[in-house]
Amino acid sequence: MVEEVRIKGLGVIDEAVLELSPGFNVVTGETGAGKTMVVTSLGLLFGGRGDPQRVRPGADKAVVEGRITLDPAGRAAARVEETGGELDEGALIITRTVSAEGRSRAHLGGRSVPVSTLLTLADDLVAVHGQSDQQRLLQPGRQREALDRYAGAGLVKPLREYTQAYQRHREVSKLLGELTTQARARADEAERLRFGLEEIEKIDPRQGEDVELAAEDERLANADALRTASSTAHEALLGDPSQVEAFADVTSLLGTARGALEAARDHDPQLGVLADRLAEAGYLIADIGGELAAYTESVEADPQRLAAVQERRADLSMLARKYGGSVDEALAWARDAAVRLQDLEGDDERIAELEAEEAELASRLHELAARVTEVREAAAERFSEAVTAELTALAMPHSCVVVALTRSSGFTPHGVDEVELRLAAHPGAPALPLGRGASGGELSRVMLAIEVVFAGADPVPTFVFDEVDAGVGGKAAVEIGRRLAKLARTAQVIVVTHLPQVAAFADQHLLVEKSDDGTIIRSGVQTLDTEARVRELSRMLAGLEDSELGRAHAEELLAIAAQDKNGHA
Repeated sequence: MVEEVRIKGLGVIDEAVLELSPGFNVVTGETGAGKTMVVTSLGLLFGGRGDPQRVRPGADKAVVEGRITLDPAGRAAARVEETGGELDEGALIITRTVSAEGRSRAHLGGRSVPVSTLLTLADDLVAVHGQSDQQRLLQPGRQREALDRYAGAGLVKPLREYTQAYQRHREVSKLLGELTTQARARADEAERLRFGLEEIEKIDPRQGEDVELAAEDERLANADALRTASSTAHEALLGDPSQVEAFADVTSLLGTARGALEAARDHDPQLGVLADRLAEAGYLIADIGGELAAYTESVEADPQRLAAVQERRADLSMLARKYGGSVDEALAWARDAAVRLQDLEGDDERIAELEAEEAELASRLHELAARVTEVREAAAERFSEAVTAELTALAMPHSCVVVALTRSSGFTPHGVDEVELRLAAHPGAPALPLGRGASGGELSRVMLAIEVVFAGADPVPTFVFDEVDAGVGGKAAVEIGRRLAKLARTAQVIVVTHLPQVAAFADQHLLVEKSDDGTIIRSGVQTLDTEARVRELSRMLAGLEDSELGRAHAEELLAIAAQDKNGHA
């Protein structure tokens, strides 16, 4: 609910604070005292147009700040969180500023936001019904939602089944459309995949083959150099047996060194250790020399093999360039391509399956949509009768509200029904959309009747009515008060009124008073106690606060209202 509204520099209001309560809040005051600015301020808080002409003369801007309690787990709190705003101990602070130059600013939970964000949030928080500001239920989508809630449990199951079938139908239709409209592109893709797979299969590369062949190519291309290097190293280590007078090789030198040490090892154990290490080195050199001899024998210049390796490498390089950068990546591409090709080649069969499913779902949707329409039609009839009965009690006995259900051009997420509330102002008059079928005052009463009938089914927690009682009096005014009190059993209601019969039913009475200079200052909005309410109702009845007759009538009104509310408690 709306806990508090602070207003500064708006219209005749210099500065004022409205402390609101749950239930039925009524705002009264003399003509021109600024009562309507209360509704204007609420409109600004929830995204209404910021008119610079509303800025108080002499002020540079108008500021409205509201404190609204929210359900932390509700949709409105989630929307605030999405904008980056935060709650203050479970309450949301909204600030709206309108400058005298026409610039408008909005802050939500401490975060600057576009004014349009406030409008979106308002859908879940408030319904404003004023002389020139009929929101929410004038929107066709809201009217359908409200009727569906009014229809109750009888609509829940068929609408849920329809929604599920609709979502699946959309998925199938989308996939089918992609398969059919992109058939040429998918056929081209399949052809490219087949060509690539055939090309890779023809060359038939092995994992890591390009790396192996690169090494072999290097060896074959440098066979002479490799053989010369190994042979030279072998001769240096072991000598060349074909030479009679060979130069001193490493093994001979090691043998000479070892022999010298062996001759003297008995004189010092340390030399014996070194002699043993020279023996180990001789064995190691001999092994390396043997391996070098074998390597030299294995190295052969093979021009034919070299040509074959280079040709194979060229084929593998071509695959690598086209399919990934290496043979291993080309093989990975081939594996993925095979899976994708299998999927593409199954298109014809898949299209046939989807066409059959789509036809079955379309038939199912027609059936479910008809069931949804049937339930809505029954609810619409009940609703029309209930609202029309309310209008009779609200001094509109010849008016009739009907719910027009027209068929949409196709399936929608909510069925095939377009829902519109229409008003026939008198017998024989055409039923027109609400905004066109009634004057401002009449429209507020129509909205009150609708909201009363929807009460409990509509989740909006706060309702605002401005001059809902315009053009009525007497018994009709009492009935308006009674219905506002009824609506306040399930929601917070804020009403600006000039009728004492309406004000008497309020749970909290706020009085707006001007100061001597014609402005409304901080103390200009008062919450009235019982005695003060009697004086204010007397003024509204007789024009005089201290009129004995007016006081008696005011006390009688309060007693009737209290008795009526207690009887429905």
